[in-house]
Amino acid sequence: MRVNEKISTGIKGFDLTIDKLRLGDNVVWQVDSVDSYKKMIDPFVETTLKENRNLVYIRFGKHKPLIEDHPHIKRYNLDAKKGFETFATKVHSILEQEGKQTFYVFDCLTDLLEEWYSDLMIGNFFKVSCPFLYELDTIAYFGLIRNVHTYSTIAEIRETTQLLLDVYEVNKNIYIHPLKVWQRYSPTMFFPHLIQGQEATCITASSEAAQLFSSINRVENRLDYWHIVFSQAKETLNEDYEKQEQTKRLLMSLLIGQKSKMFDLCDKYFTLKDILTIASREIGTGFIGGKSVGMLLARKIIEKHGNQQLLSHLEPHDSFFLGSDIFYTYIVQNGWWKLRVKQKTKEGYFQYAPELKEKLLNGVFSERIREQFIQVLEYFGQSPIIIRSSSLLEDNFGNAFAGKYESVFCVNQGTPEERYKEFEQAIRTVYASTMNEDAIAYRMNRGLFEKDEQMAILIQRVSGDHHHQYFFPHIAGVGNSSNLYVWDKSINMDAGMLRIVFGLGTRAVDRTVGDYARIVTLDNPMRMPLISQEDIKKFSQHDVDVLSLSKNVLTTVKRDELLKYDLHASKTLFARPDEETANRLHELGYTDRYPYPYILDFHSLLKDTNFPHMMREILSLLSKEYEYPVDIEFTVNFDDNNEFKINLLQCRPLQTSGLGKQIEMPKLTDESSCFFSTNGNFMGGNIRLPIEYIVSINTEEYLNRNEQGKYAVARKIGKINSVLKDKNVMLMGPGRWGTTTPSLGIPVHFSELSNMNVICEIASQEEGFMPELSYGSHFFQDLVESGIFYVAIFAGQKDVIYHPEWLKDKENLLLDFLPQSEEFIDVIQIVKTNGMNIYSDITTQKLICK
Repeated sequence: MRVNEKISTGIKGFDLTIDKLRLGDNVVWQVDSVDSYKKMIDPFVETTLKENRNLVYIRFGKHKPLIEDHPHIKRYNLDAKKGFETFATKVHSILEQEGKQTFYVFDCLTDLLEEWYSDLMIGNFFKVSCPFLYELDTIAYFGLIRNVHTYSTIAEIRETTQLLLDVYEVNKNIYIHPLKVWQRYSPTMFFPHLIQGQEATCITASSEAAQLFSSINRVENRLDYWHIVFSQAKETLNEDYEKQEQTKRLLMSLLIGQKSKMFDLCDKYFTLKDILTIASREIGTGFIGGKSVGMLLARKIIEKHGNQQLLSHLEPHDSFFLGSDIFYTYIVQNGWWKLRVKQKTKEGYFQYAPELKEKLLNGVFSERIREQFIQVLEYFGQSPIIIRSSSLLEDNFGNAFAGKYESVFCVNQGTPEERYKEFEQAIRTVYASTMNEDAIAYRMNRGLFEKDEQMAILIQRVSGDHHHQYFFPHIAGVGNSSNLYVWDKSINMDAGMLRIVFGLGTRAVDRTVGDYARIVTLDNPMRMPLISQEDIKKFSQHDVDVLSLSKNVLTTVKRDELLKYDLHASKTLFARPDEETANRLHELGYTDRYPYPYILDFHSLLKDTNFPHMMREILSLLSKEYEYPVDIEFTVNFDDNNEFKINLLQCRPLQTSGLGKQIEMPKLTDESSCFFSTNGNFMGGNIRLPIEYIVSINTEEYLNRNEQGKYAVARKIGKINSVLKDKNVMLMGPGRWGTTTPSLGIPVHFSELSNMNVICEIASQEEGFMPELSYGSHFFQDLVESGIFYVAIFAGQKDVIYHPEWLKDKENLLLDFLPQSEEFIDVIQIVKTNGMNIYSDITTQKLICK
């Protein structure tokens, strides 16, 4: 129950006017200067000290200190430069620590504009701090410089605070004009009051009031400080180079972030005009995020250094950027900030994520933001768009976050109301993906959980065209400028590689079920991976991801069904007729019932066009300027003359283990002394790695389990991943690790095998388990970033040695590490090795485990 104690402002006359302060009051003073604010603080501080109350000064401004050091006043110095979340979380922590009935004086809130440049975020800070102060029965003083903040920010503060008071200094007189005094009223309370010492004289005469207010300057059109800064920057375009560069770097710090390697690259390539163009396409305020920065920077590098032929092949973009401040505003305005603070602690990091994710999926956006969303949708009309995550840490040096956050296609068909609803929910889905299990585990494992991970969003027009009732690009894929994961010693690793598919690129970045992207080594695009000629059809793409315009969804269509339509380009670029299957269908009389069969081998594309050459040039150019290997996502669209445009969707530093020194490989005089050996089919460079434990899955017993039982095995692997952390462990299992289909392998999340040193995927053709190296996929990125070595064992193939019986005689230590796991003892085995090592040499493509 709230205590009704009345508290003095330190000015007796004004206490009578407002019937004093109450515990829980937040008091906001609108002033013309910090000095005026200090004149309100001084009597309050003096009275508070006399009454021996707990007084705290929150210092963050660049103005002079409002309170001198005093033995009975606790002072906290905060750094607003670290951003809204860090600042607000620190204040929350202080309030919790100081407890109930503490009195506070905050520096002038307007000073936060110098660090945040956003009125919106000052309003957000007040909205998250004020209710908590009220709960704790505090008294808190805040100052705002008048006419600086937007009307909407003042409206939010007025709505949230208990007292809002104007302070005027006119002709050396001080006047206080109460605008809001919560739960108190008198006939004269809301008149201006002349303050003279301890006296407060109410100004009721119309002539005096008119004279007072007519002398006060008012600004009718108050822009957000963010927009003022960018508007003033446009005027700098006419000034000298040094002034433009200085202004550019200021704007970059607002849009791109603080000093970093990416910041330096952007500084090198972007002009002030470029930055202003980017800002003109931002919705809201704040950073545009790593994915947006990477895409824009890559395009600028090509624009500056590419030859005319390359530039003629580049498709332009017209993307929009949803500023990161909107993410926080969405959380604050929906009342979830306390939950967010609890989730950001070590104890609550995983515990509260599901609840916060659910809320993020179901929140409401403000009318102001909704109106800007509508304008973006009106701009794109009914063109399909994609809503892509672009967090602050994403796509940066050291942290790719590949596949950790969502991207959502909006097919964008239907009425304006239907299209808006789909668009808004896509944004919610991306926001909610910040709480995905893999994403938060990734941040925790890489020591990033305390860092601000604001979510900006990149809104892109989907590259492609209408084909019958479907929309898709001809080609999509990923490219790596360095190909360290080779299967043939003749491959030039510096030429780069591509992983391409027909249709949308979703099948290039994910490990698809029973389907295979085409791997292209750019030194010799016609070189095929390690599959036999008769398997080319089997290990090719059979399904195509497209946007269904009639059903308004992302869907998958059979390759042959799609290839019967007009592609606005020659089909032979991408596919060749499958005459063997066509003849068989003809013999069976199915000619009219089935579309003509094709094989998607991209033979003509790679042999008869300069597409491979263009991609090699792009990757080489980008990696040279990054001074680091790069990873890109792209689409390609052809016209009727087989001319093409490349749309560069994304570029980031490629996380790679590197070649390392060449390893002296042991000689195999006796094959039986070797656990396994293979030529090729591994990823991770040159290593000599000791193995302490092997965790293996019994294929037969795994197959005997129902689907629920197979998922239970995956979850148990996650537990083993935790208990064996910091040990050198090799994980072995049938088919694909991380598949979403248990019949093809073990459906673990990446976070459930993230501590392993080596993972082995073992082929079992009889049961349908086939590994897939997945060069360039998100799974590939996870392996490389985590430093996990990968091996595929195709038992029975030439040059492959595998002795699984070696494990059968070893003691199973599963119950030693995880008691009460008896039901898994037949399917999961943990074995302690005796001096086992894995050796690999990428030049000879030889791997030995013994």
